[in-house]
Amino acid sequence: MTEARRQRGSRAAATGVGAEAIAAQLLTAEGWVVLARRARTPAGEIDLIAERDGLLVFIEVKARPSLVEAAYALGPRQRARLIGGAEAWLAANPGHGVAGMRFDVILVAGDSSARRVADAFRIGDL
Repeated sequence: MTEARRQRGSRAAATGVGAEAIAAQLLTAEGWVVLARRARTPAGEIDLIAERDGLLVFIEVKARPSLVEAAYALGPRQRARLIGGAEAWLAANPGHGVAGMRFDVILVAGDSSARRVADAFRIGDL
């Protein structure tokens, strides 16, 4: 791996961590309890998992220079990874989501503005 590629990866990781912190703050301000950050499962990592009033939400955070660019950043492979991760997390953490579950995306722009897209996709959408 070249040094330039390594530096790009480090910058991307730092951007991701910062965006996830912004997303967690947004959720907390809306009354959600963040249960996990960067939850590692056999199927892949889930950026955030939150719950409010029994509704369990698995959240993918997308950071790009603009909210529009971030909105187009979640592809079918990532949705499949998120669904697989959710299944694995639920198996290891029963008792959550008594009111249901869904998949949200939180978009974070370069200026730190954020927007949550609730119920961004469903399992059958793949």
